[in-house]
Amino acid sequence: MEEKVFKRKLYEKMLQWKRERDGKTALLIQGARRVGKSTLAEEFARREYESYIMIDFTEAAQEVRNLFEDISDLDRLLFELQYRYNTRLLPRKSAIIFDEVQDCPLARQAIRKLVKDHRYDYIETGSLISIKKNTKNIRIPSEETRLTLHPMDYEEFRWALGDTVTVDMLRDAYEARRALGDAVTRKLLRDFRLYMLVGGMPQAVNAFLETNNLSAVDAVKREIIEIYADDFRKIDPSGKATRMFYAVPAQLNKNASRYQISSVIEQGKQDRVEELLQDMEDSHVVVFSHHADDPNVGLSLNEDIGRYKMFLNDTGLFITLAFRDKDVTENVIYEKLLSDKLSANLGYVYENVVAQVLTATGNKLFYHTWPTESGKHNYEVDFLLSRGTKLWPLEVKSSGYKSHASLDAFCEKFSNRVGERFLVYTKDYCRDGVTTLLPVVMTMFL
Repeated sequence: MEEKVFKRKLYEKMLQWKRERDGKTALLIQGARRVGKSTLAEEFARREYESYIMIDFTEAAQEVRNLFEDISDLDRLLFELQYRYNTRLLPRKSAIIFDEVQDCPLARQAIRKLVKDHRYDYIETGSLISIKKNTKNIRIPSEETRLTLHPMDYEEFRWALGDTVTVDMLRDAYEARRALGDAVTRKLLRDFRLYMLVGGMPQAVNAFLETNNLSAVDAVKREIIEIYADDFRKIDPSGKATRMFYAVPAQLNKNASRYQISSVIEQGKQDRVEELLQDMEDSHVVVFSHHADDPNVGLSLNEDIGRYKMFLNDTGLFITLAFRDKDVTENVIYEKLLSDKLSANLGYVYENVVAQVLTATGNKLFYHTWPTESGKHNYEVDFLLSRGTKLWPLEVKSSGYKSHASLDAFCEKFSNRVGERFLVYTKDYCRDGVTTLLPVVMTMFL
């Protein structure tokens, strides 16, 4: 299967780095495995420089790695690289890519001197969790500009399908606060559910374009999930991190006010559990939403680090993980999910996709829950956004129901802190008094 090169939004930020920093920093592209970091880095180098060398440290010969053990003579180092990769580098017109740089910590340590030399531009790619584990005994360069690559967002997905119109149309409607009409909304939401099923991992998108078969896509996603599980086993041989990863869909399906870690693993020492959680967050494979104990615009000031929900970085992977009780998820299940006819409660799937969208647009996630007047149940606002001097609370529903008791109770409790308020659901845009009822496909514009 030929791997396609997809248009990615991060490319524009990379251009900005090249233009504004002019080689004064290296560019580090970090993110989860298989999100397309290496492909994007090479495509950028191919298009924006006259020549480039790409060193994949997962495959590089030991002789190449040895070059970074002594960088006192940069002329010799750079000559050796050009000779071994049969590429002539031109001062200020060429780039060197250190791909999967975590596998050669000394190459990353050399960045400081290489950047100061200023002959060429340097681009690094790597998974943050692996970078952390492999850089304990080296000097971390401060001469780095870091960018995070997420799975393909919905607009990038539509671009991959050859559609450059839909998201612009949606954006215009959102900015004009205009309804789309029931027929248009139904088609738009079916298209968005397709994105939820395929997900934004480039290999999965490529498989969909090549086969138009969701079971084939599912097989690719299962391979990626196992790669993530193996990575977690490497950082935690006890298997606790892997079990916590596998349990994400079940935990969200419980509709509890937090991830109940005690039901997944034996917790042991608190500091070790906290370290595992930090490693999982650094992997970019999972996304955390923390409870805001006293929600205000300074949400981080009221963050409860011990009370959290966990989501997957990609909803396509999330759905495959949720149905991993079978060897493969059949097309009939995907078709029912696509047509919104599966009997299972899919509220947790929509909550995950909203978490994915908000994270990709640069938001740190928070939620708030508190007991009802009777004390028998809890109110919960699924997400809180800080905008200006006000909070924007979001309640997410997997249906077209327009009830929003938790949202109303929150806005009454914190009336002086709330700006706009949103019910994210699966029908057309409309207003219900002061509440905006927002189709889930428009979440990207918040």
